[in-house]
Amino acid sequence: MIAGIDLERVLQERGALLEGHFVLSSGRHSDRFVQKFRILERPDLLEPIARTLADRFAAQSPTVVTSAAVGGILLGYEVARALGTPAIFVEREHGEPVLRRGFKLDAADRALVVEDVITTGGSVREVIEVARAHGAEIVGVGAIVRRGDAQLGIPTVALLDLPLRSYEAAACPMCASGLPFVDPGSRRV
Repeated sequence: MIAGIDLERVLQERGALLEGHFVLSSGRHSDRFVQKFRILERPDLLEPIARTLADRFAAQSPTVVTSAAVGGILLGYEVARALGTPAIFVEREHGEPVLRRGFKLDAADRALVVEDVITTGGSVREVIEVARAHGAEIVGVGAIVRRGDAQLGIPTVALLDLPLRSYEAAACPMCASGLPFVDPGSRRV
């Protein structure tokens, strides 16, 4: 329960837990997918979720919340609002993750990295690398859902652990059986 919300139940009710054959943002294949925008589209759900993440990291005194475009922008904004800090995001320019739009980080910043769903941790690692390249200290990683076992080496809080099986494309049993796939991912490695 998070602020009176049974997150897994809400994800199920909102049609956010999908079953089939999916290509994840990491390029791996899975028989399950979390369509996080079914939560992000609802401010009445996102606000208490973001507040819970903010509360879990308030003691680390973050000075900025940093997320990845596109899925992390709304969550990052709401967590930052709850903490009273700025919210910035990393996006791709010529295929590389960068800070754009005049966003800045430096050695005085204590960055909290937030992500909607973590599987392999690829997007989170990119955000961490960009923030560190600008001198910021990373105080933690917060996520709504962790569906994989990504080891980030940084204190990480996920509000819901929802393990799922995933496969390299060459070893995917759904591909081997000829099941067509859906590619809902927003990032490619």
